[in-house]
Amino acid sequence: MKGAAVLVSLFMLVVVVVQLGEAINCGEVGGALGPCVPYLTQGGDPSGSCCDGVKKVVQLTPTQQDREDACECMKAAAARYSNLKPDAASNLPSRCGVTTAIPIISPTTNCKSVP
Repeated sequence: MKGAAVLVSLFMLVVVVVQLGEAINCGEVGGALGPCVPYLTQGGDPSGSCCDGVKKVVQLTPTQQDREDACECMKAAAARYSNLKPDAASNLPSRCGVTTAIPIISPTTNCKSVP
């Protein structure tokens, strides 16, 4: 009987942990990276709010699935901007002093390859 109580307690803990964890969504990604659009389309230097957004996305994507989901959001957003500068997109994380496993923002990125 004691083993059953431990098993039930463990199950309840797993349920609580799963409910607390939330998947990242495109609204969060878009909101965080919205300030980066001028840099990504015109070049120059990314703004402080852009870099804050990049850092926020990195914080919101601790797991591979989170990074894949964020990548898909960025891929969809990139497809809406025909004037996206690939060099600006590829340099954005380093220009903001951030390291991330999310690949270059591009409409053709294979998000399943995200580590």
